[in-house]
Amino acid sequence: MDKKIKIGISACVAGHKVRFDTGHKRSRFCTEDLADYVELEPVCPEMAVGLPTPRPTIRQTRMLDDIIHVSRPDGTGDVTDELIEFGQNYSKNNQHIAGFIVCQKSPTCGMERVKVYHHHGRGSESTGVGMFTKQVMEGNPLLPVEENGRLNDPILRENFMTRVFTYQKWLDLVDEGITKHKLIQFHSAHKYLVMCHHVEGYKSLGKLLAGNELEINELADKYIEGLMTALSHHANRGTHANTLQHLQGYFKKQLSSAHKQELCNQIASFREGVIPLLVPLTLINHYLMEYPNEYLKSQVYLNPHPQELKLRYGY
Repeated sequence: MDKKIKIGISACVAGHKVRFDTGHKRSRFCTEDLADYVELEPVCPEMAVGLPTPRPTIRQTRMLDDIIHVSRPDGTGDVTDELIEFGQNYSKNNQHIAGFIVCQKSPTCGMERVKVYHHHGRGSESTGVGMFTKQVMEGNPLLPVEENGRLNDPILRENFMTRVFTYQKWLDLVDEGITKHKLIQFHSAHKYLVMCHHVEGYKSLGKLLAGNELEINELADKYIEGLMTALSHHANRGTHANTLQHLQGYFKKQLSSAHKQELCNQIASFREGVIPLLVPLTLINHYLMEYPNEYLKSQVYLNPHPQELKLRYGY
């Protein structure tokens, strides 16, 4: 890659000893596997608002006014306002990042299922969002955000990184200056990637670009919102198989009956879970080399991220 993608990350997940007990939660995937492609930008919101390490634990508590506060278990050391302000400023000043990896279950950084304690001290519910992460996600709803623990799931990991690489391409396009022609080219290259994730989103994006009533900035805003929403849906064997069948159609004039049947059989075997996605994909890429097609060659679906990351091994 010419330049590394910049991703925000909870400092403890990057291996920094910033947790309340001076420990960390270093992720090998984040710090090693991604090293050649990603530049991590660590941040610890708790230390950023002045908390030391080591420090007493903090947690989320729903008070009588139904507002969630972040403080020590006894209610002292409330840092709610500080975390909100820091999160809002962080989001405003870091529009260049293409994703964010947060520490799961953290009262400041968790993306979901954060424990929220009742003000009377009895019981809790895992319904919260980290106070810092909430500001980041609300400040930029397009930004791909994922938790360190969930990245151990190969499907969630591939989905997150697909969104990150796609969003970086979008940021690059914005830097160049968006025109209707460039936007259509961008969509054209991502058509089958979108189809694989969400057919309805694929159709609605096509209709959006077919219209001429919106000025370019409004059109671009609606487009990227639709694209990132579509990609947030997880692809599966069925959606991949449908997409592969569409790609197969580009070789109907070049392939012999035997080769067509071979590709059909591989796609069917993949759909049924007998073989991995890489088998029919490899065959399609082979035919693309043998029978060049510039449109098909431009499709991001065939290589949405570097193969060295081995992100498609979960299918």
